[in-house]
Amino acid sequence: MRNAIRTSIASSLSTGAACIALIIATSVASADSVIITKEQAPEVHQYIVKQHVEPITPPEGFDVQVGTVVPDTVEIHQLDVPSLPKQYDYMVVNGQTVIVDPDTRKIVQVLE
Repeated sequence: MRNAIRTSIASSLSTGAACIALIIATSVASADSVIITKEQAPEVHQYIVKQHVEPITPPEGFDVQVGTVVPDTVEIHQLDVPSLPKQYDYMVVNGQTVIVDPDTRKIVQVLE
């Protein structure tokens, strides 16, 4: 009987630890999705306007959301804004500025 109780407690603790780890991972992922702060947004906007980049028409079935990988057929542009701590790329889709990680081509933030 004691072994069954110990096994049940150990199982509950493992499940609880897994849930906590998932919550922490989700929080970290959410925190990482804020690449450009409200303070940096005007500088980024000015940079993009000066570049005169044409908005793209996304391919069929392409979702503009954080985590989506931008296909190689879609042109992305370097975002050369000195105040950003890391180099990012961008594209303009449906009136939104889409920030892309240049190493993975994943969307990391969508600015309205």
